[in-house]
Amino acid sequence: MQILRKTPLDQIFVLDIETVPCVGCHDELNDMLRLLWEHKCHALRRDKGWRTGPEEVEAMPSHLEAASLFAQAGIYAEFGRVVCISVGCFNFNKQEETWRFRVKSFAHEDEKLMLREFSALLARKPQYLLCAHNGKEFDFPYLGRRLLINGLPLPPQLDIAGKKPWEVAHFDTMELWKFGDRKSFTSLPLLAAMFGIPTPKDDISGADVARVYYNEKDLPRIVKYCQKDIITTARLLQKFRGDEPFHDDAVVYADEASTVMRRI
Repeated sequence: MQILRKTPLDQIFVLDIETVPCVGCHDELNDMLRLLWEHKCHALRRDKGWRTGPEEVEAMPSHLEAASLFAQAGIYAEFGRVVCISVGCFNFNKQEETWRFRVKSFAHEDEKLMLREFSALLARKPQYLLCAHNGKEFDFPYLGRRLLINGLPLPPQLDIAGKKPWEVAHFDTMELWKFGDRKSFTSLPLLAAMFGIPTPKDDISGADVARVYYNEKDLPRIVKYCQKDIITTARLLQKFRGDEPFHDDAVVYADEASTVMRRI
């Protein structure tokens, strides 16, 4: 944790993303993507042992099976898309001698517009490091892939191709908690419970995001859920440093108009 304690808190962007399948249901995929999704399901079934006998090893998944697994498509950048990015940064209040945590979210059904605005924020602060829970396995690569798919340039923080692991100085609270144990996966709610931090999962969970987005069309609810995650991650980061986490009244939210650029 030494490098974490040496890094100024006010030069860290804490972020979280919410993703959904690229379309509302499997039948809305075009023919090529539908075929490629079936191949993806076949690989998933093989890797995870989703078969009952050797006769099923080479069998492609049925239309029904591929459709039922499509709810998981949002976790893959090739078959999903980003609908919300929440970013938080620390700001020290010299008068009160306390930390404040400023929160801003980018949320829009036009993914390219949203990613462009987010990328511009990072480009304006190239010295800032990124922090997320499981960010190195999910959030950071997902954002990089979706930026490229949308034809957008990578901001400095995500342009890491060819760099050695120790040259990428981003923080990942799950990785920090592993202490080198590669077998361990610890969820954000579990870590929050261990450190006495309020849980971020008091409304919906990641499994509900696609339903809330496509069926309920409630993007602001997803934004609030995403913001709770970065607040929890930021408090966890402070705990790892040996600091006392900020209180709720220290959280400063961006104006609603800039938080949700357009509601679906």
